[in-house]
Amino acid sequence: MTGPDRAGGPIRVLIVDDHPVVRSGMRTLLAASPAVVVVGEAGDGEEALTLVGSSLPDVVLSDLRLGAGLDGVAVARAVRARHPDVAVLILTTFDHGTDIVRAVEAGAAGYLLKDAAAAEIVAAIRAAAAGETVLSADLTRRAVETMRDGHRQLSEREHEVLVLVADGLSNNDIAKGLFVSRATVKTHLSHLFEKLGVDSRTAAVAVARKRGLLD
Repeated sequence: MTGPDRAGGPIRVLIVDDHPVVRSGMRTLLAASPAVVVVGEAGDGEEALTLVGSSLPDVVLSDLRLGAGLDGVAVARAVRARHPDVAVLILTTFDHGTDIVRAVEAGAAGYLLKDAAAAEIVAAIRAAAAGETVLSADLTRRAVETMRDGHRQLSEREHEVLVLVADGLSNNDIAKGLFVSRATVKTHLSHLFEKLGVDSRTAAVAVARKRGLLD
């Protein structure tokens, strides 16, 4: 797909955020720029993937946390796999190095914080549509520091288990919720304990919060 911006027209943007007020505010912000046109809004990851296929945006502007289901990183990974010409920008309040690394590894074109100025957001959208990488010096530093620390990334399933552990669920409850066996849950726990360098559920949650893996 050749984006409208490359043909002289506005850049087509899909907004993804689980908060209607945020989506409305972002639409208003982007409407002030003739360089951008909003072609749709999605309230969760699954809806985002459906709309990308139907609206064919140049750039998906997605929050990192999207409630239950796919998060912004998973959206980026899926969009890049299905529509490699569509860029994904993560726009979030979370500046943890682990999240930044996850987003970049998933194929996101950039990572922005929600306190960025309107002009900065529009400039990032233009850069992403042009195939450039958008990452501020400070966020780049955080990502590099995380990688230097040698933190091993959790798989999506391990992260799901971690979130449920943090919510206080037992292995039985986690197994039922994820439709897997208790043995599978124990295997996931063993792997995430190893990756986090801990030997208990309590320690895993504490380290995960410190690294920004949990809200």
